[in-house]
Amino acid sequence: MVPKNTFASFFIFCFFTTIGNHVSAQEIDTIAKQFVVNIELRPRAEYTSNYILPPNDSIDPYFYITQRNRISMQYSQEKWFLKSDIQEIHLWDNENSNSKVGSVNFYQLFLETKFRNINFRLGRQSILLDNGRLFSDAPWAQQGRSHEGIRIMKYSKYFMNDFFFLFTRNYNTSFEAAYSPVASNKYKYMMVYNFSYSPHQNLSFNSSSTVDFLEKTNAETLYARATTGGRIEYKKNHWYYTLNSYLQFGQNQKGQHVLACYFQPEVKLSLQKSTWRLGAEIISGSSSKLSIDNTSDFDVLYGVTWKFNGNMNVFTRFPADVGGKGLVNPYLFASFPLNTKLSLRNDFHLFYTQYPLVDSSNQDMSRFLGFENDFSVKYIPLKELEINAAFSFYKSTDSMKNLPKVQDENKLSFWSYLMVSYSFNAVNWRKSRK
Repeated sequence: MVPKNTFASFFIFCFFTTIGNHVSAQEIDTIAKQFVVNIELRPRAEYTSNYILPPNDSIDPYFYITQRNRISMQYSQEKWFLKSDIQEIHLWDNENSNSKVGSVNFYQLFLETKFRNINFRLGRQSILLDNGRLFSDAPWAQQGRSHEGIRIMKYSKYFMNDFFFLFTRNYNTSFEAAYSPVASNKYKYMMVYNFSYSPHQNLSFNSSSTVDFLEKTNAETLYARATTGGRIEYKKNHWYYTLNSYLQFGQNQKGQHVLACYFQPEVKLSLQKSTWRLGAEIISGSSSKLSIDNTSDFDVLYGVTWKFNGNMNVFTRFPADVGGKGLVNPYLFASFPLNTKLSLRNDFHLFYTQYPLVDSSNQDMSRFLGFENDFSVKYIPLKELEINAAFSFYKSTDSMKNLPKVQDENKLSFWSYLMVSYSFNAVNWRKSRK
């Protein structure tokens, strides 16, 4: 159950720290009023073979096309900012020769105002914190990801402070939940405090603390779960080093007591014609020796998984996609900008479980799950136009027969896509200060 006063006191402390901790900074604003309307058309064709990726759960191979049409409007003046992003998502697949509407929804709809150097944002809004591991706006997903509530921001030269109070409600069920920017949010209420400190250009630190209140399935009981940790970055010449770690504790939706962790070291080398990233992600899981009332399954909250665990999203739902046994993912990313318009990238992943899965004979299986290779191309011929394409394959091991993503562990799994994004300003009106 929710501990009395513990988490509330912590976030009250963080809130007043946010207000009191600042460095004065001058702002130059030469625009008195501005109104912008941006239109984006983004069709994407995808092909999958021998593995399950929503919206498909049975057809193999599977080809489908989605298209996002988004109209973004924003109006700003001194101390006021209003933003509205309405989007429509269409879906064509093997079983539907005609298109069907997957979703019509507001991706964002919020009002932001400034009071004594503190910004308040109220409404539906996207959230991107740090490197996007725990909170991301999910830009690759057609529906994106957003949250509803209030955000309090205090920024200065060296410090960034963000405090959120978020909630979910009963959303419209007329369209497919898979294409809603908010339907996948699992919490009833959530509080987040994010703090960043950059003393100089070579060193930065980010800390994030979250408490989400989860509603027990088919019950009104609320359980509280906390996630806290941070990331440190250091740059020197062509080298970049980072270490990211989080601890998760409290109770999950099943009422189990959680004690879980996340760990990610990475080093990057940036050369004139290439960039290389070598690292690993460790997402803790549960040993078979744990009692049924306890778990070590780490939940990655509302971040993106493809950015860290491969384009194919073989492992995206934790703990379900790894059978509750955790994930160890060493990776190597290589990118090659050929010119200002064209770039190539190749990503390599190895996947292991932290603890072995068990077969039908109750025997431990190999912890090695397989290998993924992602090859992608980005081409920007015009400022308003971006073309992305990728081809990925996943080679499974026998251990994958116990997991829900691969249909036949003895065959190679494929995924590829082609996406075109055309975005332009239909209206850009501004009135300058006299």
